[in-house]
Amino acid sequence: MFSKKIAIDLGTANCLVFVPKKGIVLNEPSVVAVSKDENRILAVGSEAKLMIGRTPDSIVVYRPLKDGVIADYRVTQAMMRYFIQKTKSKFGIFKPELLVSIPVGSTSTERRAVIEASLAAGAKAAYVAKEPILAAIGAGIPINSCEGNMVIDIGGGTSEIAVISLGGIVTAHSLRVAGDKMDEKIAEYIKKEHNLAVGSQSAEEIKIKIGRAFPIKKESFYEIRGRDLITGLPRNIKISSNEVARAIRDVLAEIVEGVKQILRDTPPELSADIMNKGMILAGGGGLLRGMDQLVAKATGVPCFVAEDALFCVAKGTGIVIENLDIYKRSIIKKK
Repeated sequence: MFSKKIAIDLGTANCLVFVPKKGIVLNEPSVVAVSKDENRILAVGSEAKLMIGRTPDSIVVYRPLKDGVIADYRVTQAMMRYFIQKTKSKFGIFKPELLVSIPVGSTSTERRAVIEASLAAGAKAAYVAKEPILAAIGAGIPINSCEGNMVIDIGGGTSEIAVISLGGIVTAHSLRVAGDKMDEKIAEYIKKEHNLAVGSQSAEEIKIKIGRAFPIKKESFYEIRGRDLITGLPRNIKISSNEVARAIRDVLAEIVEGVKQILRDTPPELSADIMNKGMILAGGGGLLRGMDQLVAKATGVPCFVAEDALFCVAKGTGIVIENLDIYKRSIIKKK
């Protein structure tokens, strides 16, 4: 049967589009460039991300999703329309059914905004599902078993922590601190300690190349270029992995505290399951070197990084959209 379905992992940092039988067909930054004079969308995704920090006054580069939810409705709608159009050639004239991931802490208003933006962007029907469940499905966790499973999904805008059993969320917490906040702290640290101004993209690059969850004896170094705050001229510095660990310490402490809170709120029977099986780390933030060790040491519970952690939510949305009838009753909200 011909499939007319698309699943979107609508992330603060990146959007991934999954088409049944084809897998992930699109992985682009959640960025849109707009012309202020004409109020027109100039670029979306990778093309728009290249413009960050390089635009004249007449062009504004937006990240329309903040902390995992829609901050600018019109721009988000344009971005989703772009993603649908880009994959639409696979459907011809048909309007697709759309499944979109949302943070576990989304309000009904935020959920409605995602559904309305999806329909306005050209979807025939729109569904939303919570990220931790999608991450668990994508990580290969049997969510319908009666055993407790704990997922920590650290994305760009939010960190989603949830205990899942019998196909549903038993207890969950959505923290509005994640990868973006780490980038912010790295840029702040470099400004304060090295008198150098660097952009968010440079800070993200540092985190990916040498970022660590805690300091170690054998440091790694990375050379970065920025603007000297005293002379105003370009300057190169070398930053170490231990400095990055110090810069993001507070963000990680907040995530670890959120994990501890969920463990405290978990029923005893499910706590025993989690102790036996350990917690699963997903999302781009879960790939931070030593993050699993940091969480395990702080909680006393084993912690493992999921295979393909970056794509867990996208793979989960894909599995759900391919088996829409099975999941419709349990984990999906529809308009």
